[in-house]
Amino acid sequence: MAAEPLLRVLARMRAHLLDPEVLVRAVASGRQKGQQARWRRVELRYVDLKAGRHLQVTAYDDTQAHTSNHLLAEGSTAVRDAVDDLLDQPFAHWHVDTTTQTHQVRVTKRLEAMLHTSDRAEAVGVERGHDRDKERLLPEDDPVFRALGLTDAQGRIKPSRQAKYRQVEEFLRLLDSSLTDAMGKGLRRGTPDDPLRIVDLGCGNAYLTFAAQRYLTSVRGLHVRVTGADVKEQSREHNTAVAAELGIDAEFVVGTIAGVRLDPAPEVVLALHACDTATDEALARAVEWGSPLVLAAPCCHHDIAAQLRRTPTPSPYAALTRHGILRERLADTLTDGLRASLMRIQGYRVDVVQFVESQHTPRNTLLRCVRSGGPVRGGGVRQEYDDLVAQWGIAPRLAALLESADA
Repeated sequence: MAAEPLLRVLARMRAHLLDPEVLVRAVASGRQKGQQARWRRVELRYVDLKAGRHLQVTAYDDTQAHTSNHLLAEGSTAVRDAVDDLLDQPFAHWHVDTTTQTHQVRVTKRLEAMLHTSDRAEAVGVERGHDRDKERLLPEDDPVFRALGLTDAQGRIKPSRQAKYRQVEEFLRLLDSSLTDAMGKGLRRGTPDDPLRIVDLGCGNAYLTFAAQRYLTSVRGLHVRVTGADVKEQSREHNTAVAAELGIDAEFVVGTIAGVRLDPAPEVVLALHACDTATDEALARAVEWGSPLVLAAPCCHHDIAAQLRRTPTPSPYAALTRHGILRERLADTLTDGLRASLMRIQGYRVDVVQFVESQHTPRNTLLRCVRSGGPVRGGGVRQEYDDLVAQWGIAPRLAALLESADA
């Protein structure tokens, strides 16, 4: 796959974006070197509204989504102008799904384009319904949800499982964009003989493990091999039976996050709602394995909270720790901020993003780490971290684990 002039490749993608009979969905994300796009991520698709067919653009900033609809009508330039405006933005990646093909564009440091195009096994139709439920990455009646007990006999999500379904959907969106980003940084796509290796540490009943495998293979057309690790033998037995029922390529092992042994090492590490320092163990294992992509949704920040109760609060921050609820919230922020700094020191680019909306769970942040280089031995990132832990008198568990691994 040779590099091509960027404008030439974008012109080909433009033709797909402007064709409502061909475009299924397009996603732009990331940023070119030294540039800043207006949006963190945008999604495009055509929808049929009462006023006619529109190009729907959903643009994401750091906190929320913004949706705009552009009328497709003879003599109107609204759709063309919207597409051209987005193509002018310095996005680093474009993922364009058409009825017959999938196109992945990565912009290099030299501002050239690497284009990978794959044919679909069979042509798909274009879904133009504007109902939010119809925009799901995996439809409600997908067999994976029936096997996991989320849907009833008619393929409808059970009322009691709606929150779990929304969590799965949001996770898939984050995984989708993160994989595209990581592949732009060197993460390989996987082959039938050597699939991309993904591990879910502390997988429990593996809702997200199975959904990830299903989406990545059936929708994105990737070759992946998923492994779930959990301390409970019951989880291994249950998940192995579900994998057999679905006929998917998945393995489940029993072991702690710190103790599980995987050979060859996984390239994508997931750790979702691992309690307290289990998240630190997952991040440390990912660093040990040299995994190019890590998605970790922390839960229960007890360790730093306990340290804040034992340590004098530095001036002038006593008002932030005087009240228990504020101290707990501060502990959450400090813990994840320090984790992000430590992963940056290890050579990862880190984003802390919203996992699911806060009304569904109070633990709604996710650390998205994409390896972008080697460990940082000094400089501003290291100094910032050292100053912060010294001022607050705290010792993050992740730092101890990383130091132990280096010893």
